[in-house]
Amino acid sequence: MIGYYVHHHGRGHLHRAISVAAATDAMVVGMSSLPRPPEWIGPWMVLPRDDEGPEPVDASAHGRLHWVPEMDAGLTARMAEISSWIADVEPALMVVDVSVEVSLLARLHGTPVVTMVLPGDRRDSAHDLVHSVARRVVAPWPADVTGMVNGVEVHRDRMTCVGGLSRFDGREPTRPPRPDDRRRVLVLSGAGDADGDGWDLAAARAQTPGWRWDVLGPAGLWVDDPWELMCAADVVVTHAGQNAIAEVAAARRPAIVVPQPRPFREQDAMAAVLATDGRFPVVVRPELPAAGWADLLDRTAALDGSGWSGWNDGGGARRVADVIHEELARAPLRLP
Repeated sequence: MIGYYVHHHGRGHLHRAISVAAATDAMVVGMSSLPRPPEWIGPWMVLPRDDEGPEPVDASAHGRLHWVPEMDAGLTARMAEISSWIADVEPALMVVDVSVEVSLLARLHGTPVVTMVLPGDRRDSAHDLVHSVARRVVAPWPADVTGMVNGVEVHRDRMTCVGGLSRFDGREPTRPPRPDDRRRVLVLSGAGDADGDGWDLAAARAQTPGWRWDVLGPAGLWVDDPWELMCAADVVVTHAGQNAIAEVAAARRPAIVVPQPRPFREQDAMAAVLATDGRFPVVVRPELPAAGWADLLDRTAALDGSGWSGWNDGGGARRVADVIHEELARAPLRLP
């Protein structure tokens, strides 16, 4: 049995976990502050929140960790539940996506850890610590893509790049019938912020009367399965979150990518790589332009969406599962 910790910020960690758990042969116990997703096939632990208390005190432990506010009842209850589960179940492995603190907690119980690494500047001491204690560090981007992350160079011997992976891997991208002749734009606004991305699309709509605009996420509608809308789009406008990019890549749709501010410059790193690599069908803009939308959409729509196969070939979840199975085979028997 393995534990799989899912960070509750946004939905990318959850979607990735669902795909990986479905690809493994092991019993996977999910744990998160998020409610149990309907697609999850194993046990699920709903953990107490650790970010709803009063004003946090020394949340970073003098810069050594990321989130451990002093005397926070939610944090205490959260860590106690995970500790109790490890003691009762004695899991062979913990997969953590992502938390420095949960990774360290599991390792302090003697449980081997596989952790995900995210793009951006990860040279801080907390990231270095978690990457140092992990059995394996899994990177959800292709092995031949460079410049995604700083701070993991000394851990390269335990780092495995698996390519982009999404909940849509394995589906065939097909173009559904259209009710009219207008070309279509799909806007993906992220779930990582309560107020969405704050994108004002009024000017873009006014400049492109021949295009139909659909907006998903906090800034628009929310649908559980946007696959058909993605496949129907001639252009996707998206932030530079890992999950969004992996899903656009799975649908093989050309994209306008606008990075949003995130900790550790996560989306800036992703956007910079996409802008300079040259293989992927994207136009990267630092912000939504005020003018020139008709030309921007025409140029993006002309890009060959099949270029995304180099980012997401549909096998990412299986490769993460391979890492898990390799580490399960190496896991020592627990001594009485």
